[in-house]
Amino acid sequence: MATTETPTKDLDTAEAARTELAHAAYDSKIEGNVIFTRVDAAINWMRKNSLWPMPMGLACCAIELMATASSRFDISRFGAEVMRFSPRQSDVMIVAGTVTYKMALAVKRVWDQMPEPKWCIAMGACASSGGMYRSYAVLQGIDQLLPVDVYISGCPPRPEALIEGLMKLQKKIDGEESTMDLKSDSTEA
Repeated sequence: MATTETPTKDLDTAEAARTELAHAAYDSKIEGNVIFTRVDAAINWMRKNSLWPMPMGLACCAIELMATASSRFDISRFGAEVMRFSPRQSDVMIVAGTVTYKMALAVKRVWDQMPEPKWCIAMGACASSGGMYRSYAVLQGIDQLLPVDVYISGCPPRPEALIEGLMKLQKKIDGEESTMDLKSDSTEA
């Protein structure tokens, strides 16, 4: 008689364990609070929604850049409302205006002081291609000095154009493989 009761007890405890395990695996209280994603996607989501611009306003495009930060255009919905005037706290350089050769070295020095990852936006015709200034003193496009990620056309471009450029940069950041850079850095060390 003892032998027949033991398997029944084991079945009851096994069934209870399965029920408890099923309850632990699915908890309706935490169902909406758990997200499964890739590390790349999470890092890129954080990067694209917290862009900190380094405004490099060199000419009339800088006025439109300042207008973008106003309440009418509200650049803060991109997490980019805090214009950093310290390159060590910035990750997006917005070159707005005419870059002369005299100013080019200062722009390059600020770019070099920015931490990785960093991106560059060329705002306006002058920053993109030298604009109407075809002279010995004007750099014919900031891309001769820095790697540019987004070009914004216009003379000067409207704040809406800069917002569209930021959205294009966000799309580009979203597609990057951020953990590949981390892997290559760890193998070099």
